[in-house]
Amino acid sequence: MSATYYAPHGGLPGQDQLLTDRAIFTDAYAVIPKGTMRDIVTSFLPGWTDTRLWVIARPLSGFAETFSQYIMEVQPGGGSDTPETDLEAEGVLFVVEGEATLSVNGETHTLAIGGYAYLPPSADWALHNRGNEVLRFHWVRKAYDPAPGLAEPDVLILNENDIPPTPMPDTNGAWATTRFVDPDDLRHDMHVTVVTFEPGGVIPFLETHVMEHGLYVLEGKAVYRLNNDWVEVEAGDFMWLRAFCPQACYAGGPGRFRYLLYKDVNRHMSLRLGAQALPRDRRLKSAAE
Repeated sequence: MSATYYAPHGGLPGQDQLLTDRAIFTDAYAVIPKGTMRDIVTSFLPGWTDTRLWVIARPLSGFAETFSQYIMEVQPGGGSDTPETDLEAEGVLFVVEGEATLSVNGETHTLAIGGYAYLPPSADWALHNRGNEVLRFHWVRKAYDPAPGLAEPDVLILNENDIPPTPMPDTNGAWATTRFVDPDDLRHDMHVTVVTFEPGGVIPFLETHVMEHGLYVLEGKAVYRLNNDWVEVEAGDFMWLRAFCPQACYAGGPGRFRYLLYKDVNRHMSLRLGAQALPRDRRLKSAAE
């Protein structure tokens, strides 16, 4: 079954709109509901034409610290030949509407709805909307954390619709994860996956772990436990969870509940706040000098 995904389209509510909404920002988590993604909260980037974006996550001191996430909206004919300006940044693209023409290291690919691309820091890439429809996609960015003895990950061009979800143990398929990266591939220091709950599916315990999360709801609705609170979320909402924030969910239906999930993985915990650990070989070289 081909997937469909929610994407914001902007606009502005009328003057008769009530101000009460579900937006929450705490020390442990944030909820950015779909109703807050309007025209007046968009951003623009140098080097991109006919493009605007919603920034839904960025590193903040004392809060989530490892990644940024954008929802990009590219008009027909728009795009960029120089999309990434940070030489240390890796990226994941995930298309939710339209079609992207992605050029990577001299090869051209078409990313349709459900299209996924992993782009390591060394990738030379460009992205354009050559079609007639508006292109909307998620762009997750992270400063790549190299590890001794491990090469940089390869470019990956995939589509969610071609990957069978992996059911979680003992759930009878009620909870499953679509994985774009082999979990045993330790070259990767972040995973972006699609998590699916069938109606009635649950996370059956309060997950409390070192990984921080970004969760964008692609489809359906559920009630999510975040720290001490139960929060209702629906397609188009975004949740940002700090490391160790207790979390669980219950998908009540009537349809599937699905979200795009970011998490940081496979690296030592930095012992220097705001900085990556200096690799051992570089420490020894510095000490010798």
